[in-house]
Amino acid sequence: MSTDFNIKPVGASVIATYVDPAFNAAKTAVPTQLPPDKAVTAPDAPLHVRNNPQAETDRLSKQVVIDRAAAEIVYRTVDSATSLVVRQYPDEARLRARAYLRAMDIAREDNMRRNTDLRV
Repeated sequence: MSTDFNIKPVGASVIATYVDPAFNAAKTAVPTQLPPDKAVTAPDAPLHVRNNPQAETDRLSKQVVIDRAAAEIVYRTVDSATSLVVRQYPDEARLRARAYLRAMDIAREDNMRRNTDLRV
């Protein structure tokens, strides 16, 4: 339960309780005896930067592309450093299927137009 939220009744004073964070318990824990070759040291503070999600989003760029063969709008997330597509909607297989079906529809319409032109 969080200790940063208090409900105070109207007209009466309430004393807020303070609970020590869990890391204090870790400081007072019994030390583990390890041989020197297996000893582990805590990482330096600057190493926490590698988990920075903002740094990753700075490398990613959003793109909107129109695939003419599939007649579809494609949304892409591209890594700026490597120019590789990280995510794409719709995916490549769906775009190929749409392009194939669209080409089949166009061929069928052209066939129907030729057949009607020959009859007239």
